[in-house]
Amino acid sequence: MLKNYFKIAFRNLIKNKVYSGINISGLAVGMAATIMIGLWIADELSYDDYFKNKSHIAQVFQSQTMNNTIGTGPAIPRPLEFALRQDHADNFKHIIMASWQQPRYLKYGETTIYRDGNAMQEGAPNMLDLEIVAGVQNGLSEKNSIMLSETAARSLFGKTDGLGKIIKVNNEDNLMVTAVYRDIPQNNSFSDMQYIIPWKHYITTQEWLSWSKDKWDNNSFQLFVQINDNNNMEAVTAKIKDIKKNADADMVQFNPQLFLLPMRDWYLRSDFENGVQAGGRIENVWLFGVIGLFILLLACINFVNLSTARSEKRATEVGIRKSIGSKRSQLIFQFLSESFLIVKLSFVFAIGIVLLFLNGFNNLASKSIVFPWSSVQFWCISVLFIILTSFLAGSYPALYLSSFNPVSVLKGTFKSGRFAALPRKVLVVTQFTVSVALIIGTLVVMNQIQFSKDRPVGYNKDGLIQIPVMSNEFTGKSEIMREQFIASGGALEMVGTSAPMTQVWSNRSGYTWEGKPAGFQEDLAHTSVNYEFTQTMGLKIIAGRGFSREFATDSNAVILNETAVKYMGIKDPIGKYIRDSDTEEPNEPLQIIGVVEDLVIQSPYSPVKQAMYVFNREDNTAYYNVRLNPKQSTTENLSLIEDVFKTNFPNIPFDYQFVDEEYGAKFKSEERIASLARVFTVLAIFISCLGLFGLASFVAEQRTKEIGVRKVLGASISQLWLLLSKDFITLVVIALVIASPLAYYIMGQWLQKFSYRTTVGWDVFVIACFGALIITLITVSFQAIKAATSNPVKSLRTE
Repeated sequence: MLKNYFKIAFRNLIKNKVYSGINISGLAVGMAATIMIGLWIADELSYDDYFKNKSHIAQVFQSQTMNNTIGTGPAIPRPLEFALRQDHADNFKHIIMASWQQPRYLKYGETTIYRDGNAMQEGAPNMLDLEIVAGVQNGLSEKNSIMLSETAARSLFGKTDGLGKIIKVNNEDNLMVTAVYRDIPQNNSFSDMQYIIPWKHYITTQEWLSWSKDKWDNNSFQLFVQINDNNNMEAVTAKIKDIKKNADADMVQFNPQLFLLPMRDWYLRSDFENGVQAGGRIENVWLFGVIGLFILLLACINFVNLSTARSEKRATEVGIRKSIGSKRSQLIFQFLSESFLIVKLSFVFAIGIVLLFLNGFNNLASKSIVFPWSSVQFWCISVLFIILTSFLAGSYPALYLSSFNPVSVLKGTFKSGRFAALPRKVLVVTQFTVSVALIIGTLVVMNQIQFSKDRPVGYNKDGLIQIPVMSNEFTGKSEIMREQFIASGGALEMVGTSAPMTQVWSNRSGYTWEGKPAGFQEDLAHTSVNYEFTQTMGLKIIAGRGFSREFATDSNAVILNETAVKYMGIKDPIGKYIRDSDTEEPNEPLQIIGVVEDLVIQSPYSPVKQAMYVFNREDNTAYYNVRLNPKQSTTENLSLIEDVFKTNFPNIPFDYQFVDEEYGAKFKSEERIASLARVFTVLAIFISCLGLFGLASFVAEQRTKEIGVRKVLGASISQLWLLLSKDFITLVVIALVIASPLAYYIMGQWLQKFSYRTTVGWDVFVIACFGALIITLITVSFQAIKAATSNPVKSLRTE
């Protein structure tokens, strides 16, 4: 019997090629989109699965209250490590202090590479369960050792692993390679970690690190832990949350609360608002999960619509089967079998579409997803996916077709009721409601990105490059390099800074100034700069002046941004003084000599942070910021600057970044989401139009004789086109009316997460509505005009 069902189903497919093609195509595209979204979601949810101890690894975060606002982050003070080891060691398997990831120069022989890495305590390789391909697991036990990733080792030593070899780090320290670990895959934390140096070596490299061990207010480090197998994160958090407040009386005013953020939340749920976990990338996972379900639903709606629309074609078959004894359950099973066959064929085509476009999808989503041929889980889910889709697409047509009265069918009196088309109309409205909402949503996301890109950044980032110089070899040479860069003709100006212009590396407090409110707890972004700061960066000076060599006192001067002046409540700031109460020389004040327009350094979607720029007396520069000569090509400028750099530092690779590209990278995440949304919106529209095309074709076929009579009686092509198109246009207009307020509300809520945001403008709705109507007219018009221009003699010949 089952064989017979599938034989009849296959014959129906062959007999109705056009409708079968539309059904299979729509379902295949819908299923392919859903599969790709599913693979993307699986990749997102599997982030950090490389680490076998993932469920027990956490990072220590802290929340602090400043001026009634709670800030949360992973920066912690060094004494916390000692407190945990002393009083809470029985809760942890590993307690690992770590630096922030930063690039360093690694040199062996004549080869020098520039790679990101961390300083960590010696238990890190075990906690992270790094796969050691050469050397020992405890490769950080010796002070002057270093562990390398396979890629870094290959770059330095070629085909050998380099064990026992001495490499020079930042042209300062000689460290011996004790282990090589397998590269950590892309979708994992620490995937960029190309080396690890011992913590006990790191804390001897800079003077400030020696006294940081007693400073509870110096939040300059990271702390990772692995809790014991019999513990849970919440219980351990409860034990440690007040350590900082209890250990240092000065901290009580900030009400510091420590907690463990599990590794499973680092990537997906790392956003906090006023001390409360507020999601993160998990929102994108939910978003695309919903989009995937809607796209599959749109494809299933096509199947339902076309199956029920052609009900009269199957009525006689149903009548005969019922009259010879077929039960309704058997008919339902037959129609579900047909649905299963179509879905199975669609799934095969969907797999082909996924394989064809997977590389492009990876490029678009910045992923390295591989099709899971060998995954039993994937194929089990696929079988379930086919069964559920078959039921979703075929259940209503099966129930509807099997309900026909055999007597009226066989007497020839069966006709679809006046409300038979109502469910189809509702489904068409649903399709276009979803499609239009996706169009509006995508346009709003694109507008928000462009709005933020157009935001004034407060400096001229075009023609500006930054060169990392984080090595003692560069100390004290900023002035010499500036003169030589300018003399080469490749640069107009240069300034050294303690941080890149696209990031805040240091936040400071402990300042006093005239008129400071009692109990005010300031938090200022701090950057050290050289004399040519305002000239090189192209800053707009609001009041006062920039640093100048003409004033010897500028070595004790400070420049504030506009937000800092308002934040600190300083009126007429020029000439006023700021004292650093935390320094050993509290009587040496900083004089405010200038106020500059706000610089957008951190997120382009957030308010500008209050910032101060102080003169760099010690010339501990981290970046050379070079303004290229606009009268020459960029290639020529870079060649001249590289020659100067290589002359002075022959053993260090010339590495640079364009500041506008670094700033543009801040939009990458949102741009990827917008690109993915665009693709899936186009697919949703395609599927909806495919169904509309099928329905228009069916309606035109159903009204063939009516059209022939109207043509004979003198109806024009335009009148016939309007006759066949107006019903569909009406349905799309209804969809627009429903989708517009729905999309307005949803996107309005989405925009709330951005402090600097655009609005949901009327132009978005005009574009979406006009576009939907044009697409509908184009889709329907093909069949309408084809029917209107057909020869009426052929359609009326049988009468």
